[in-house]
Amino acid sequence: MNHTTHEQYEAMRRHFRQDAEQRGFTLAPEQDRAVERLSRLAAELAAPSGLFRRSRPAPRNLYVWGPVGRGKSWLVDTFFAGLPITRKRRLHFHDFFRALHDGVARESRSHEAGHSAVDRAVDELLGDCRLLVFDEFHAHDAGDAMLVARLFGTLLDRRVTLVTTSNYPPAGLMPNPVYHHLFEPTIRRIEEGMDVLDVSGPTDFRRLAAPGDGSRRFAQGARLADGAGVLPELSRPAPAEAVLVPGHHQLSARAVRGDLVWFGFDALCESATTVPDYLALAERFGTLVLDGVPPLAACTPDGRQRFANLVDVCCDRDIRLFLIGADPLAGLPEDAGLLRDQDRTASRLAMLRRADVAG
Repeated sequence: MNHTTHEQYEAMRRHFRQDAEQRGFTLAPEQDRAVERLSRLAAELAAPSGLFRRSRPAPRNLYVWGPVGRGKSWLVDTFFAGLPITRKRRLHFHDFFRALHDGVARESRSHEAGHSAVDRAVDELLGDCRLLVFDEFHAHDAGDAMLVARLFGTLLDRRVTLVTTSNYPPAGLMPNPVYHHLFEPTIRRIEEGMDVLDVSGPTDFRRLAAPGDGSRRFAQGARLADGAGVLPELSRPAPAEAVLVPGHHQLSARAVRGDLVWFGFDALCESATTVPDYLALAERFGTLVLDGVPPLAACTPDGRQRFANLVDVCCDRDIRLFLIGADPLAGLPEDAGLLRDQDRTASRLAMLRRADVAG
């Protein structure tokens, strides 16, 4: 390292230590190794971009993975905040992929179809970005697999440094055995084009959350056996309140009451909805009620995954969520693989208070 890059390396190390101290926790060994690698990346990015073009390749991309609660998002968020460059973007993968979908559709209509539509859409989304941080990358949907594959191929072919977090090692992406083989070329590209950091360890950082996290709007929601009498706005919708809500698709809501939208489980999770639909709802409404929630073990595989995606979006976007019906995780075997990311879904549902009110 030269003087400039060494200074940036030390500054990033201090930044991580100070942020951890302010939050009141000590880094686990797995996190400390990740901090070391991210600090070295900060040093590499501190060098002028022209130097990379003339004499050496761009910094290696990073793939940070581990179970829920191992501090992945904190690691990359702290890294991103402490990095003194302006040409950087940090996005949740859901958001980027929704924008990519829209961009590819727009480019395909206005130009010739094919690979170039993805390239042009990525150009539009990234601009002159030098560092891109993805949080919670996953690949579950077989219908999206080829677009995800094309996206990663495009990103890894560019001089954009990519840092992503995931609950899965690369080999665990697209876990459905029917489709996994279709994603194996992308897995190989990730393993060859990115440094893979495993932060799996015994410390669950969710248990070390700072006091006051309960003030989040998501945590003000509840799981209800029956919503009657809990809050005035949770009185059962009348048929006349039914309305179509525009999103990625037209969504059939049971009611819209100001900042609150009310759906039946079947309409939102057992129909052909997608993550972009949930993101559109999160942009418009601050409270979402999901009625008629069944045990997930009785749902279709797609219904279970849509429910998990909906909970993810509501938690990530801090939307107050009310679930009315059965305990969704009741009877769901822990080792049956019926719900991908089951630990994450259970963790987020545990943030909602229980209010088993008789009707």
